[in-house]
Amino acid sequence: MKNEPTHPIDPELIRAHVRDRYGAIAEEAGSDCGCGPACCTAEAPKPDEAACCAPSCCTAPAGTSHAGQFGYSAEEVAAVPAGADLGLGCGNPLALASIKRDETVLDLGSGAGFDCFLAARQLQGTGRVIGVDMTAAMVAKARANAGKSEWRNVEFRLGEIEALPVADASVDLILSNCVINLSPEKERVFREAARVLKPGGRLALADIVATRAVPEALRGKLAAIGACVGGAALLPDLRAMLAAAGFANIEIKLREQSRALINEWVDADEAGAYLVSALITAHKPR
Repeated sequence: MKNEPTHPIDPELIRAHVRDRYGAIAEEAGSDCGCGPACCTAEAPKPDEAACCAPSCCTAPAGTSHAGQFGYSAEEVAAVPAGADLGLGCGNPLALASIKRDETVLDLGSGAGFDCFLAARQLQGTGRVIGVDMTAAMVAKARANAGKSEWRNVEFRLGEIEALPVADASVDLILSNCVINLSPEKERVFREAARVLKPGGRLALADIVATRAVPEALRGKLAAIGACVGGAALLPDLRAMLAAAGFANIEIKLREQSRALINEWVDADEAGAYLVSALITAHKPR
């Protein structure tokens, strides 16, 4: 049985909420903000909204970045422009990507550009990186960050991941980090991913997935959906959607240690009992 609310929320209402939530995060984040000690008050992990890019920054213990908790090295975090890491990810899709020189890489829900800049770094000046985000403030922030970076093969486009502003069969690799769970139409996302990938292209995703049915108290709340909790797909449904879109060699690796972190994302008991961060790979057949 699919993990759907008894009374589904209108998809456009979900998109509007997500756009407003992440637009506010982009606008409130100073151009050089990060996930450092200033993000939290002395009563950590309570967020100090005046200094913190995102409340998720405060889930990391002292001396550990949010990105570090989800698989990024200190070197990677230091390599991106200041302000690119907003502490919004739930894994490191680049660890799965095996990026090759001259490839075209697409990031779904690129935010302030964190994974795009790391992909460009791996391309070493070759190829191309395209970031797509539906939030104008995030695209503006990412473009400003690009102006501070050393990479000139990165661009950011405004658009929805259910209707990508990208040509057919033009992409070698698709990345996404904790974004697809936010979409109310995940089947469309995967169909679009298959459309823009070249034959033999691949997905490398980090996302939140449900290992058992999520209670209606979470699934039916916009705040929980916007926090990457309420809209997570059940594992069998996720596999089925990827397969229906034409993907093969689907692999989903659960990061069980992430459950404790997920508990801190919403004002609810034991969200981590239902949800976990996962690293997902799949290929478009040749």
